[in-house]
Amino acid sequence: MKEARQTRFRVGGMDCASCAGKIDRAVRRMPGVSDVSVSVTAGTMLVRHDETSDLDAIGRQVAGLGYAVSPGGASSGAADHGHRADHGHDHEHDHAPDHTHDHGHGAAAKPAVEGLHGHDHVPSDGPWWASRKGQAMLLTGAALVLAYAAGLLAPAIAPYAFTVAMLIGLVPIARRAFMAARAGTPFSIEMLMTIAAVGAVIINAAEEAAAVVFLFLVGELLEGVAAGKARASITSLAALVPKKAFVEEDGRTREVPAETLAVGTVILVRPGDRIPADGIVVEGESAVDEAPVTGESVPVRKRAEDTIFAGTVNGDAALRVRVTAAAADNTIARVVRLVEEAQESKAPTERFIDRFSRYYTPAVVAVAALVACLPPLLFGGSWSEWIYKGLAVLLIGCPCALVISTPAAIAAALSAGARRGLLMKGGGVLEGMGKLTAIAFDKTGTLTEGKPKVTDIVALAKPAEEVLRLAAALETGSSHPLALAILDRAAADGIAVPPVTGAHALGGKGVAGTVEGVEVFLGSPKAAAGRTAYSGETRERVEALNAEGKTVSLLVVDGALAGAIAMRDEPRPDAAAGLKALSDAGVRTLMLTGDNRRTAEAVGARLGIEVRAELMPEDKQRIVGELRKEGLVVGKIGDGINDAPALAAADIGIAMGGGTDVALETADAAILHGRVGDVALMMDLSKRTMRNIAGNIVIALGLKGVFLVTTIAGITGLWPAILADTGATVLVTLNALRLLRPIR
Repeated sequence: MKEARQTRFRVGGMDCASCAGKIDRAVRRMPGVSDVSVSVTAGTMLVRHDETSDLDAIGRQVAGLGYAVSPGGASSGAADHGHRADHGHDHEHDHAPDHTHDHGHGAAAKPAVEGLHGHDHVPSDGPWWASRKGQAMLLTGAALVLAYAAGLLAPAIAPYAFTVAMLIGLVPIARRAFMAARAGTPFSIEMLMTIAAVGAVIINAAEEAAAVVFLFLVGELLEGVAAGKARASITSLAALVPKKAFVEEDGRTREVPAETLAVGTVILVRPGDRIPADGIVVEGESAVDEAPVTGESVPVRKRAEDTIFAGTVNGDAALRVRVTAAAADNTIARVVRLVEEAQESKAPTERFIDRFSRYYTPAVVAVAALVACLPPLLFGGSWSEWIYKGLAVLLIGCPCALVISTPAAIAAALSAGARRGLLMKGGGVLEGMGKLTAIAFDKTGTLTEGKPKVTDIVALAKPAEEVLRLAAALETGSSHPLALAILDRAAADGIAVPPVTGAHALGGKGVAGTVEGVEVFLGSPKAAAGRTAYSGETRERVEALNAEGKTVSLLVVDGALAGAIAMRDEPRPDAAAGLKALSDAGVRTLMLTGDNRRTAEAVGARLGIEVRAELMPEDKQRIVGELRKEGLVVGKIGDGINDAPALAAADIGIAMGGGTDVALETADAAILHGRVGDVALMMDLSKRTMRNIAGNIVIALGLKGVFLVTTIAGITGLWPAILADTGATVLVTLNALRLLRPIR
């Protein structure tokens, strides 16, 4: 059995879906290739193949079409790991080094470079006039101006001068058309352009032929500039990670390239520096600006044991950080990689447009032939007049604007979402988000912070501050979530915690020790009742706190009840507002949790959400299935671990988390920063994208329809006809780029 493999290439110079279509069809015909995914905006090509494939030959095939080819990851800050981002979550064979990066990957770059000579699709990082496309346009424009001047000075040579000007621009276009035809794309935009220009010269319209070629080159250049803006919107994320880092070894600090940092290395991050790697703070406390990664507008206070992300900015104090991910696997690298993979995964609308265009372009050629031939043959029309109109129809019918209408918008939306910390793995997920009619949330870590906080300090025999001081002393050094909540509250209140001696845990009951010479116990009400008596009023107070979903610990000091501390996993600050935004949009929301009913209902009452509690993972999966049977389009939001069955059962599974492997890899989408309000933003982005796509299709088809009518009526000719294609393509791309605006 032949083993399935996949290889990613970087492809430079793709500016529109027509480019992607040519590459797709050319590579798909190669031996051993089973599937091809091409992303114009990401500039990547993912090839699924078996071991018989010749990757050198694939590189030469793409280079022959006029595009730059290099091994996957060569031109991006994110290394490629071959992850697949489509809905099926297929990861098989993706991590085997000999499957994705060898077999001639390095060799593929060489024929790619050699095959570029004379072609127009060479990428350029400089100004537009320094690119090969820009130079071809300027040279053709200069030749056109000279042809006009020659026509004024010597009218007899004007046709020849315009023919030369036309050929200067047309020769590379015709060469690409020929290569595309050989590779399986006979009806390319270049082929239609070549036929139209040559036909115009034959019917003595050389001046218009030259003008059409020049306008075509202008349109291609504008497409390239617009596509470059879209591409830069996501690849600019990679530039956020600094190139250098300061490593601490044996008490000394030295500067090293950030890409060489190994997991476990301790680095120094100075105030004001960008953090060069994902890591955990081991020493120091500082405000960190996470806006570049998560979109969080307010700096987040970081202290020991807190997680920080590469590309974020350290604030007011030095931090010592232990690196937890290599450069190829840091949060930004994974975000870039996932967005690129998402752009390779087509949405249903995009797939429909692709299928439509396969029949549309040959149909346009047939219509153009009928326009050119039928009137002269049946009605005695002028051959030159109707051939001219047929050539114009040929240019009007070019499908570029129509084909790019969907992927341009989806790529821009995916990039804009990623910059806000909203990851969607493919156009299908983006399209589906706006169709959700019910969303099921996990509680812990999704609607709530995921860790308890002290909510009430009840003073009985001692003041509240003293109750907290003694409790914190007992909990010093403990990693239990309730202990950490007490210690955090003491630190926040600026309480000096005294030392404890003989501290020891009492399994299932609490903790005891000696503080300042006094025996102190902190534990459950039941355990405390075994040490001291307390009044019915106190018992009622404890029960009231329990009814609110809070965990209550009683403090016993020297055999007497001193006070109580209540703790609860509190809702996220934006949870109520985020759920209201969904309800206002007509989306049904409910909480699915394994927590006890009393706690869940207390949180649900505060948030105004339907609650299903005390659920096992299979119960959550069953409920999601029941909602779908009711005809609802269901989204499931959780942490990606114990919610995995329900995430898989939902129409769209969304992981909530701060850039963890689970949050990024498990579900169909991920909300990096964990804001509940971002769910509504993600849905709004989906709806805006679909409206943008509809507008793009109207622009593409509307302009073609207008020029088709005016051309057949004899009002417009060849050079306005080319505007119906290149002009529409530029308008569609610019309209799609509006989605790159920051999401609010």
